[in-house]
Amino acid sequence: MDKHITFRNGQQVCPLGQGTYQMGRRRSEEIQALRRGINLGLTLIDTAEMYGTEDLVGEAVCDCRDKAFIVSKVLPSNASYEGTKRACERSLQRLGTDYIDLYLLHWIGRYPFSETVRALVELQQEGKIRQWGMSNLDVDDMERIITLPHGKDCAANQVLYNLKDRGIEYDLIPWSEQHHIPIMAYTPLGEGRLRNHKTLIEIARRHDATPTQIMLAWVMRTQNVIAIPKASSIAHVEDNARSLDISLTEEDLSDINKAFPAPTHKIHLAGW
Repeated sequence: MDKHITFRNGQQVCPLGQGTYQMGRRRSEEIQALRRGINLGLTLIDTAEMYGTEDLVGEAVCDCRDKAFIVSKVLPSNASYEGTKRACERSLQRLGTDYIDLYLLHWIGRYPFSETVRALVELQQEGKIRQWGMSNLDVDDMERIITLPHGKDCAANQVLYNLKDRGIEYDLIPWSEQHHIPIMAYTPLGEGRLRNHKTLIEIARRHDATPTQIMLAWVMRTQNVIAIPKASSIAHVEDNARSLDISLTEEDLSDINKAFPAPTHKIHLAGW
């Protein structure tokens, strides 16, 4: 459990976080799961104003706010200069906290990046957010972000990444490593049926693990990627946490590449 990702400001987090998209159906159980995750070192919790789970996250971390690393996101429809400021205030209120650790633009909308980034920079200067970043942006758009005033302070980019969706390996991951911008991988387990893939079952057998744990270990195999699977029960959180202790071998990685080939050409991001 000594793995970590270091952000530009020096803050470190475990490369395995906790997602909350589509949570809220079993609130009490989900809150207990998030708290168990924090106790296991999975301190990064991902939410968004779109998810409707900010109040749930706030309740989960109310007794351990200093241990939690909260990520939230502004909707593109709210991402004007003033709208971003107002959206952040609403998120802070729902979360019951006076700062958000990492605040992202959820995806590209109609407002210019310059407007959104200016608001994000000011929110950071005001202490309402510790860091800011992007979500669902490809290389060309990230290039635009870092040319803006304070744009090089962009702390992360959250994108789709799993064994079936490896497109970002072609250019976005190398670009992000070069610019020291961590990638947050949402939907790291892909479709549920991947768990039944014979290659993953075989590799899991070698490690006395589960296919889910192998998939997470694979996503986290590089130094710059954070996986944020959803786990709405304590048992699932504990299962996910065990993936941190798995080191995939060259044979494992070779078998995975045969079953799930790496991209050989540019594949545009599947955004929102």
